[in-house]
Amino acid sequence: MFSLSPFYPKTSDLFKSINHETRFKFLEMEMEANSWDNWVEQALSRLHTLKLIRSLRPIHLPNPLPTLHDFEVFHRLSPWDRSAVEINISEPTFLKWVHEIPSSGDEASCGDGLDDENFGASHQKSRDLLLFSGNDYLGLSSHPTIGKAAAKAAQEHGMGPRGSALVCGYTNYHRLLESCLADLKKKEDCLLCPTGFAANMALMVALGNISSLLSTGEKPLRDERVAIFSDALNHASIIDGIRLAERQGSVEIFVYRHCDMPHLNKLLSSCTLKKKVVVTDSLFSMDGDFAPMAELAKLRKKHGYLLVIDDAHGTFVCGKNGGGVAEEFNCESDVDICVGTLSKAAGCHGGFIACSKRWKQLILSRGRSFIFSTAIPVPVVAAALAAVVVAKKEKWRRTAIWNRVRDFRALTGIPIGSPIISLIVGSEEKALQASRHLLKSGFHVTAIRPPTVPPNSCRLRVTLTSVHTTEDVKKLTVALSDCISLSQIRVYSSSGYARL
Repeated sequence: MFSLSPFYPKTSDLFKSINHETRFKFLEMEMEANSWDNWVEQALSRLHTLKLIRSLRPIHLPNPLPTLHDFEVFHRLSPWDRSAVEINISEPTFLKWVHEIPSSGDEASCGDGLDDENFGASHQKSRDLLLFSGNDYLGLSSHPTIGKAAAKAAQEHGMGPRGSALVCGYTNYHRLLESCLADLKKKEDCLLCPTGFAANMALMVALGNISSLLSTGEKPLRDERVAIFSDALNHASIIDGIRLAERQGSVEIFVYRHCDMPHLNKLLSSCTLKKKVVVTDSLFSMDGDFAPMAELAKLRKKHGYLLVIDDAHGTFVCGKNGGGVAEEFNCESDVDICVGTLSKAAGCHGGFIACSKRWKQLILSRGRSFIFSTAIPVPVVAAALAAVVVAKKEKWRRTAIWNRVRDFRALTGIPIGSPIISLIVGSEEKALQASRHLLKSGFHVTAIRPPTVPPNSCRLRVTLTSVHTTEDVKKLTVALSDCISLSQIRVYSSSGYARL
């Protein structure tokens, strides 16, 4: 006897008003809803048989772990917050940028090597800039509580054990951070990864491994493969992970037009493969628009697919508690696996996969980018742990960043919907010229060009943060209006440019 998933009505209520044929269809839907749990369980069983199950054995570091009371929080913008957006570059860097001279960074003079008595010293002139192109959305990279947490861990433990997580790099600090992230994402467990890129790579490869482990032969037959449906504008880490899984012959790829749910539904309906996965960015890094979460949840109910989101740009920015885009749209239970990063709104470094315990066991056993990478250093984990607490408690930061979104919208009339603003200007030369003008005006805003975006959709990518002020945004919009026509600007493209 099987039980229905939470998103289906009770079987007994449905059966009162339907015929036998319809009853059979509902039973099929019910079985499909539970199929992914079964497939993961069967894959783990196969790994047990092959003695390929891997384990995390936490190393216990001395001294008590930090508690919630160890992290000081603040209730308003403080002077140190500004260092997250007030930066400077050397005069040689400025001149090379203005004149579009390629650079490998060597103009930053810091001595000529370890034997130089001027090692680390710099006497160059510099230019002050206001940063409007980073991903430090809450300004936490300069938060003293986070810096102190990293310093304390470094003083007590150095960098921590250096090795992959499966060998010796996983500690009680890593475990505590995983637990906090699982709680934030309302998932059973979580797996820390070296970067967000590595997290997506590990997950996509693990998905493909399911068909390999359950195949009847050496390689999966076509109907045994996993069908992965990917938004056309998904992040490169998702694309590269899918490509690797495809090269191993374990998945088939279906690219649907950007945020086009009728197209996705058509592809799902015509696909005969049973194992279906839909993967999408939640907040798109280049266009700044949200995935249609409500529609994705509805299609999940209809087709019984596994829903995976990459919430890199939504985590800590969206939702009352910073839980991300799924919390914002009240569909956390509809998301099966959530990939995230600690290098953007958390202001630190690293990636994670929030999922069930079964999925965690599978990914850590088959995800190559996790298995063969050195674990995150303990001071970075300690900093990220502090960042999770601070980001959750300092709710004013989320309020501030969305106030800046409203400021930009009111000042320009451009209907932006997130802190990521994609101002499409057209040609490459127009984008570069606008970026140079902003640089001369004291703003760090980069031009985005092919192959990152399609030809003739070159753009300025502007990002707002909670530590920008209304005055900052006013000055930026004045500078923007001097180099581009804001009234004619396109915010984002829905052309569905497929990069797979």
